[in-house]
Amino acid sequence: MKTTEARAGVREWVGLAVLALPTLLLAMDATVVYLAVPHLGADLRPTDTELLWIVDSYGFMVAGFLVTMGTLGDRIGRRRLLMIGAMAFAAASVLAAFAPDPLLLILARGLLGVAGATLGPSTLSLISTMFPPGQRGIAIGLWATCFSAGIALGPIVGGLLLEWFWWGSVFLLAVPFMAVLLVAGPFLLPEYRDTEAGRLDLTSVFLSLAAVLPVIYGIKQHGGLAGGIAIVVGLVFGAVFVSRQRKLADPLLDLRMFGHRSFSVALMAQLFTMTAIGGIYLFVTQYLQLVQDFTPLTAGLWLVPSAVVLVLSSLVTPKLAGRFAPAHIVGVALAMAALGFAVLAAADGLGLVMAGFSLVYLGIGPIMALGTELVIGTAPPEKAGSAAAMSETAMEFGIALGVGVLGVIGTAVATNGQSLLETTSTQFTAGLNVVALLCAAITGVLAVLVLRLLRPAHPGR
Repeated sequence: MKTTEARAGVREWVGLAVLALPTLLLAMDATVVYLAVPHLGADLRPTDTELLWIVDSYGFMVAGFLVTMGTLGDRIGRRRLLMIGAMAFAAASVLAAFAPDPLLLILARGLLGVAGATLGPSTLSLISTMFPPGQRGIAIGLWATCFSAGIALGPIVGGLLLEWFWWGSVFLLAVPFMAVLLVAGPFLLPEYRDTEAGRLDLTSVFLSLAAVLPVIYGIKQHGGLAGGIAIVVGLVFGAVFVSRQRKLADPLLDLRMFGHRSFSVALMAQLFTMTAIGGIYLFVTQYLQLVQDFTPLTAGLWLVPSAVVLVLSSLVTPKLAGRFAPAHIVGVALAMAALGFAVLAAADGLGLVMAGFSLVYLGIGPIMALGTELVIGTAPPEKAGSAAAMSETAMEFGIALGVGVLGVIGTAVATNGQSLLETTSTQFTAGLNVVALLCAAITGVLAVLVLRLLRPAHPGR
């Protein structure tokens, strides 16, 4: 006998629009910071290492705290945590906007990361609460489209702000967004928490940070004895963290979720795809300004076509998911991204750079939309916050890892001992080509793995 599934009403869809605000903001925040790099670099005069920390300290802190915040939201209430995070994000944005030196800007970006870690898991887990399984895929697809739209709007809005104001204005953009969320959220968003969850295990919180942060430090050291020791220390703490989660009755991270193939493969695809994106985006945005000598606004306008492609590919993914298996959609999307990276690896002019970047974004949209749905859909409702945190962790850590590792490799090729802001056009293009070649290899291998490993699965159909 066929049963009728409850459907989301007007309040839920308007609530989804409210949840789009932090989603748009987080995407815009990432892109406008890249555009602001030359301006804040000229004003604050950071070293190359400080410049990379300014760019990716936000992403690393988000990655470090996402698991904790996702689990915390399941315990204290997902809407409540979202409201707290919104207030903290607005305050940290003001601090970043008026930072007088690189150190304080890095600190402010780190605080933004801690606050930002509350937004993504709360948003996704609330969507899983508000929409039944039959509509959840569409809702998450729209969420991914909003994220893509934020990437599209970021260069335009950021370019306009940098055309007329100082670099700190790009951070103040968060304040009105968070204000609207704080006012409308309590009326439109439901509260949900796991009433049977135990207390937050602070030892696990410490172990998770002790695992992530030393590895990050080791990567930032660009090798050497100190960096190697830090990575080993982080891995040891990671092993202790996993061991403790296996023993706890109510762990910070439920490792049983990794037993679901769709969950694990989707996380793998998100992590390494975003690693590639994090590395190449830094170089493409700087290429437009340092090599082509475009203003921030002009550079932002040149990025619009590729971002529109990203929006459209994210938007059509839910329809494709109704006809094709996830392995085929994600595998073909990764192959398309690999082709785009290959074009970028051979690019020596503006036309090829933009064409390759558009092909990359054409492949990224389905991964963002379908990958997130696969992760959230395999988790029980009471663990939706934790599952959303893992999805966000994979993406945020991937982006930051791409900047931290691929950014260092590309910078080494482009500078040859000079400052990044003083490199020649030919040297910088060579750095972009090398990073793109590495990204092509990453996404090409991922396409093969996804087609093999995800083939038997299908998202609840």
